[in-house]
Amino acid sequence: MSDQNPVSDAITIEPGRVRHLWQLLEPLHALLYFAPQSLEEAAALGFDTGERWPSYFAWRAAPLGAAGPDRVGSAFYSFSPEMVGRYIPAAWDVASPEVVLAARERAVDRAYRALLGDRVDSPELAEAAALARRAAEAADVEGRPLAAANAALAWPSAPHLVLWHAATILREHRGDGHIAALRAAGLDPVEALVSFAAIGAAPEETFQSRQWSAPDWAAARERLVRRGLLEPAGPATATAAGRALRAEVERHTDELAAGPCEALGSADLERLAGLLGDFWVAAIGSGLLPMTTTLGIGKA
Repeated sequence: MSDQNPVSDAITIEPGRVRHLWQLLEPLHALLYFAPQSLEEAAALGFDTGERWPSYFAWRAAPLGAAGPDRVGSAFYSFSPEMVGRYIPAAWDVASPEVVLAARERAVDRAYRALLGDRVDSPELAEAAALARRAAEAADVEGRPLAAANAALAWPSAPHLVLWHAATILREHRGDGHIAALRAAGLDPVEALVSFAAIGAAPEETFQSRQWSAPDWAAARERLVRRGLLEPAGPATATAAGRALRAEVERHTDELAAGPCEALGSADLERLAGLLGDFWVAAIGSGLLPMTTTLGIGKA
């Protein structure tokens, strides 16, 4: 018997490449929440589409089943409990999660066909979908409620729907990990928003879309000041320690999201990123997605 240590065949992927894959996939996932086809499908179910939140909560929470506000709020993390309670469980009185999921797939199918035209049947999209599926199926979803719920759904057959489903599993996998990183940093939901705004990830007004009250926001700011993470006066501005903590949160998030990329390996990860470029351009160029979001893409 050899006394040599086994050589690990694990692949280390640079954090920047892990984050880059998310940045490419996020717009492809997020089309669901903004495409006119999604609003049409939501309206057909009976949801109020005068604002985007009723359908947003339904589309995103449906994989969890008929979950109540506590479970959905915990999984979504940054939304105020009052806001979650406004839409959940009322969504399931409009349509059951199973009906919502079927409409969600129809919405994505229609939105992708409108956006990409003949490219939904291209070999490039089929290859990207296959690679993204491999990555998504390699994701460890233990302790990641939204990733696990989406991963438990049946895979669609059409490549463009496979691509969207894989993008959704991977973005929720990263998001669940991001919550773990925020908690490890000692940032509660409203502190997470205030601290992110304070490094310039987006204007405070963008983060206030999560509908925390002014007293909640002020109290979170004061807690961060006491921790030395925010300047005590003037507009909410992160201190050096606050910026360092947010950088650590992003580093930890990348680390927790690396598994699917490592499962692909460096060459296939590069190939997937290359294939996604044109589809990312189409999504960004559609004009459907907001230019500023709470995700801070490119600014964190």
